Amino acid sequence: MLDIKFIRDNKDLVDAGAKKKRINFDVNKLIEVDDKRKELLQKVEELRAKQNEVSQKIPTASDDEKATFLEEMKNVKADLLTFEEELKPVMQEWQALMLQVPNIPDMSVPEGGEEDFVEVRTYGEMPKFDFEIKDHVELMTKADMVDFERGVKVAGFRGYILKNDGALLERAVENFVFDEMVKKGFNPLIVPSLVNKQTLLGTGYLPQGEDDLYKTQDSDYLSGTGEVGTMAFYSDEVIPKEKLPVKFIAYSPCFRREAGSHSKDTKGLIRVHEFYKLEQVILCEASHEETVQFHEEILANSEDLMQKLGLPHRVILLAAGDIGLGQVKKYDIEAWVPSQNKYRETHSASYFHDFQTRRLNIKYQDGDKKRYAHSLNNTAVALPRILVPIVENYQQADGRIKVPEVLVKYIGKEYLGTIQE
Repeated sequence: MLDIKFIRDNKDLVDAGAKKKRINFDVNKLIEVDDKRKELLQKVEELRAKQNEVSQKIPTASDDEKATFLEEMKNVKADLLTFEEELKPVMQEWQALMLQVPNIPDMSVPEGGEEDFVEVRTYGEMPKFDFEIKDHVELMTKADMVDFERGVKVAGFRGYILKNDGALLERAVENFVFDEMVKKGFNPLIVPSLVNKQTLLGTGYLPQGEDDLYKTQDSDYLSGTGEVGTMAFYSDEVIPKEKLPVKFIAYSPCFRREAGSHSKDTKGLIRVHEFYKLEQVILCEASHEETVQFHEEILANSEDLMQKLGLPHRVILLAAGDIGLGQVKKYDIEAWVPSQNKYRETHSASYFHDFQTRRLNIKYQDGDKKRYAHSLNNTAVALPRILVPIVENYQQADGRIKVPEVLVKYIGKEYLGTIQE
């Protein structure tokens, strides 16, 4: 959420930002509603002040004066009720419009949509195979690492069950990433996936993203990322400045309906309804320079993990039309998937300035002032998606899968599966 004073003072900038993000938002409509809101608020406040003024006079007034005051109060009360009733729908409309105001993308963010990203850098050599490449579905099924048929039987469409070496591989990656991120100074959390509506509004996943969320019969939601529960950790709190930056590595189960993606990646582990994430989240001072520095840091953390896993990948800077409502700038990391002969997204690193913290009311004490903190997040690892590039890049001619060197100590062996005829 942007500050209404900033929006009014920078109407053209907000309008240009919405257009750059390809978001249809009428800034003039918001200002029109805000004018009405301010007008009615002023009337309500004047009448409440009048009530207080007269209430203080009544105890010392004569009987005749009291009668006059009481009659006057009847009219004030009636007018106050009228304006309060007028204000309610205006406030509702104003709040709804404020939640739709997109954050302004950084000047370094390119124009365009999904296909207009800028490749920042690449890492690693694509593996060369002297045998026919298999995809992760065939590799893991033959190695008895996954069961898709029983996964669908148990969970429905996009269901899966990791088993044997598949379960061991996923757990090894989790432990490896947790260990690495804690060594980098991030505080470990295990956060809820079951969250309330306010938490999702605060992080910007409502109201726009509701179609992709699972909802309970009690009107709570299942979150699609650990960022949601982690960001709400400090909601409605004031953090002492000396505690900043706050750095979390948060683990949680995640759930996404994949609305609008019914024909995409219907087989395998790339796009599933239930998965697990380790998420980097940082809260820092309200400094653009510091935020940019931390944005590069969390990106570098994930690149370091990918490099230690030995996975060829690239970093891309997303275009404005492909980033979310609250994001100022966003990088993706994409891993090389040999069977598809292309890179696939595995990580997303974003910063928001105070967009989320205003919604969640997260401040820090800066001398005599309280300021809204800045927030950033990036995937440390998403599972089981990361298993796809691991098993495909490390596949062997005999059907086994070589274990990345950094994971051997967690699994206790160098190859997964058995030699196939």
